[in-house]
Amino acid sequence: MKIGIDCRTILNPESGERAGVGHYVEGLVMALLEQYPKEEFVLYFDYRNRDVNVYKKPNVRLKHFPFSQYGRFLSFGYSHMLISAYLLKEGLDILHVPAGVIPLTYPKKVVYTVHDLAIYRNPEWFPSSFISRSILVPQSLRKADRIIAVSRSTAKDLKKLFNIKSQKVDVVYNGYDVEKIPLKRSNQETLAKFKLPKRYVLFVGTLEPRKNVISLMRAFKMLLDKNPECRDAILVIAGQVGYHSEEVMQKILDLGLKRNIRYLGYVSHNEKVELLKNCSAFVFPSLYEGFGLPVLEALALGAPTITSPVSSMPEIAGRAAIFVDPLNLEALAKAMRDILEKPGLAKKLSTAGQAQAKNFSWEVCARETMKVYRKTVANK
Repeated sequence: MKIGIDCRTILNPESGERAGVGHYVEGLVMALLEQYPKEEFVLYFDYRNRDVNVYKKPNVRLKHFPFSQYGRFLSFGYSHMLISAYLLKEGLDILHVPAGVIPLTYPKKVVYTVHDLAIYRNPEWFPSSFISRSILVPQSLRKADRIIAVSRSTAKDLKKLFNIKSQKVDVVYNGYDVEKIPLKRSNQETLAKFKLPKRYVLFVGTLEPRKNVISLMRAFKMLLDKNPECRDAILVIAGQVGYHSEEVMQKILDLGLKRNIRYLGYVSHNEKVELLKNCSAFVFPSLYEGFGLPVLEALALGAPTITSPVSSMPEIAGRAAIFVDPLNLEALAKAMRDILEKPGLAKKLSTAGQAQAKNFSWEVCARETMKVYRKTVANK
């Protein structure tokens, strides 16, 4: 079987550019190449992709869209026609589009991965530029021969929002292999760099409305006001700025928490790993996640985790986290206090989290994805 995979979301991991969907594509592709040496793969990149030689194998062809650097000068339709023509030259049995949109004029079999449908559920969480780009996804959903949803929650949203028949959708979870994480810093170096105390509560994610960071900050203030024994702890926020992030920064000042909240901005993958390994608690009160990768990362690294009982988070965390209504500030504050002041509970959650995370691996993700490929090709 000749399998083409659009790898344009894999950028340069050494520059911290591999995140979110790029992390998924990279993990999946590496696992597929390792497990299926007898299948033929054609991996498509664009001019931004670097270090692609890591994917070189006897059964792999690496291709760069030759016109991708001129994409901004081409009309949308013309760009899609060029991509389709380039793909057709290879005579693929199946094309996997794991992010973005399917080329509109591509006539052969396609598997399409859907990660997150938040923009269709709550468009107010996103800038208008995102909304204008999102109009093409429904066309890809209709065009795809099969759809991979990264959670049961996302699969349900596909049916509810777009009336996609369940027979067309396969749920395949993302993976996370903690054993393969390269650790380049010692614990002391990372913590010293950010001048962090022994006890800190951690949030990792983009600063945007659905992450619900302002509620977390309000709950943290409530924790400190009502529990003097917790005042040695600080709240650490790590992640790039996003839509309405300025409101988060202003709220830190409004709440009088400048000394109690440390905003680190974007952190490297290795730094994130060490922050998670050493935090007293990881809190992720998101209002919606297609998969919830930060929760899985925290569990895998043994961080006692508090998250929301909504969308995909219960699927990912199982019974290994404390679930709290993300808008209930008192409940959030209590959950943080319980972990900070009950070492036995923190240890129990840490152990349970690491066990739960073992249910998610790139090997399983690759195996289930290959089943989807074969099912699609077999369906004449």
